[in-house]
Amino acid sequence: MTTNDATERKPLWLLIEENFLGLASQDLSEENRERTIQRIAGELDNADYNVSHHGGNMLQLRWAIDEMRKVGRPLMKDFNDAIAALTLEDVADPIVATSKLIRDLGEAWPKLRGSERKADVLRIVERTKLDLLISKAKGLPGDEGIRLLIEEAVASEVITEVLGITGERLAQVNAEVEKELADRARVETLLEAVEGKSNEEMVKHLFANNVSDTLIIEMAGVDQGAIDDVKQAMEAELKEKQRAEEEAAARRKEEAAGPPLEEIPPDQMLEYIEGIREILEFSDKEKEIRVMCEQSAIPTSLVDIAVSEPERLDELEKEAEG
Repeated sequence: MTTNDATERKPLWLLIEENFLGLASQDLSEENRERTIQRIAGELDNADYNVSHHGGNMLQLRWAIDEMRKVGRPLMKDFNDAIAALTLEDVADPIVATSKLIRDLGEAWPKLRGSERKADVLRIVERTKLDLLISKAKGLPGDEGIRLLIEEAVASEVITEVLGITGERLAQVNAEVEKELADRARVETLLEAVEGKSNEEMVKHLFANNVSDTLIIEMAGVDQGAIDDVKQAMEAELKEKQRAEEEAAARRKEEAAGPPLEEIPPDQMLEYIEGIREILEFSDKEKEIRVMCEQSAIPTSLVDIAVSEPERLDELEKEAEG
């Protein structure tokens, strides 16, 4: 059920039965029976169905009219009523729907059970499903109608024609649908990794892997409340982690800065000052001075003095020498 097959040539048995719908009761009387048969045969000939000069086709017409006279109504009356009553739920599986329709009508119309007619009925049921899908798609908002027909594997040319959209628009929605399918496949893989785990662990795993709330609810089978609980727990964990990271960063910064002036031993103070003076001879730019001092592991407390109050270095040097 991917294309619109409205232009396909109808099988002869179906066209014969459709012709019977227009007959009046007097057309079926014994005195008018043969005249009616010849008239219908001529109409079928004009429609490029060879009936009048084809023995088998003529017999098919005679048997069909005799069967209708026996039942008391046209086959297509029952058939059309049954088709009109079908819903999308009924035709979800066209093969199953066809089998049921033939089973329901077959007692009154046993010829429907023939293999060649089953195939024709299946095509009609498939066409009915397509019509129902198109009708539903036209009533859906936004891109939902396009998505419905894409998911039902309706041919692209049918979708663009019945919904009045461009090929570019269809391609765009197709790409979105493919992305969503890929996301679902990814979530299925993520769910396999936490199979047997608690809902909390499962949701936490999905949330940590950037799965949307909508997909978590749909594919993990949990409600929004469970997701909110996990988010709150994770938020607390993230805050604690951030606090620990900030403390660690502060410690690293403090360690990198080195000791304050009052904690630097005299001998190391002299070494640091000597190193600073060598750097000052090389550059007078603060950025370069700081980089080189950092590379030489000179405490920040001394570096700050070197770039802002270099004259204090002499004073500190004298104090260190005693």
